Amino acid sequence: MKLFDFLTEKAKTSRQRIVLPEGTEPRTLKAADRIIADDIADITLIGRNDEIKRMANDMGLQNISRATLVDPSDNHVIDRYAPLLYELRRHKGMTQDQARLTAANPLYLGCLIVKSGDADGMVAGAQNTTGNVLRAAFQVIKTRPGISVVSGAFVMLLPKDSPYGSNGVMVFADCAVLPDPTAEELAQIAICAAETAHDLVGIDPYVAMLSFSTKGSAKHERVDKVVKATELIHRMAPSLIVDGELQADAAIVPSVAHQKAPESLINGKANVLVFPSLEVGNIAYKLVQRIAGVEAIGPILQGLAAPVSDLSRGCYPEDIYKTIIMTCCQAIGAKERK
Repeated sequence: MKLFDFLTEKAKTSRQRIVLPEGTEPRTLKAADRIIADDIADITLIGRNDEIKRMANDMGLQNISRATLVDPSDNHVIDRYAPLLYELRRHKGMTQDQARLTAANPLYLGCLIVKSGDADGMVAGAQNTTGNVLRAAFQVIKTRPGISVVSGAFVMLLPKDSPYGSNGVMVFADCAVLPDPTAEELAQIAICAAETAHDLVGIDPYVAMLSFSTKGSAKHERVDKVVKATELIHRMAPSLIVDGELQADAAIVPSVAHQKAPESLINGKANVLVFPSLEVGNIAYKLVQRIAGVEAIGPILQGLAAPVSDLSRGCYPEDIYKTIIMTCCQAIGAKERK
């Protein structure tokens, strides 16, 4: 079964509620219409109700009438969600008037709908920058207990006959958010990446903490950071199969692992690769994507208390459709861990 067939079936088995703050964005409307038609998720669209209905009619979208429409200019909507924002941000000096004004921002309103329990996840970014999407998520949804950082993972779809990963799938992290994580942050990234591998791909994670050293072959403070992070993971998530520090070949090639790290639990079969810094992870996924022709799906945001997915402003309706499905699966996984 192809990855998105698997994810779609998973989403359908436990229907989730996804809010789309960019409800008057044409690509978003097309994706929402298809999600509803395929009976995958319940959709909430934020925007002026009359404009959404007019656009849906002009575009010939038959299913938008089945979505929940939330108008940010409706005082009843602001009355419902602004008090929650005020409680979350008053320690930062936010006034009640500022909370009402901010709650009318569709990105913040979408996050408030999730935070209040009226939705399970949010997808945005077709119109808004990553910075704006993340800022709203950080301030309202926040990180989940035990996690202090948000990171970005990519699901790498290798050729089916590839000897690497699990059934042609690997997860790379962090490739999108945190430039130079500490050992503590690196440990959190690894734990979240393992959860992404389980929730989105359905594989048992084998996590490799990568470095330019394998088991003490080099001495450097950057190696020490990876070693410390690995030790922290063993304490934080003792059931997780993880090893480090490992060079990339020792992580994914069994013959090299046998030579360089014969006692490694990974044994050259890593399917989750955790990079020591953002520059390494970003360069690695782009090189693999371009040189090897591997499909890279992401970035998938990790570490938030509820899933928020960021889109590229150059995305297509198909991209939004798939991202909604992934967000559903993240939400399912988060609920299963509670």
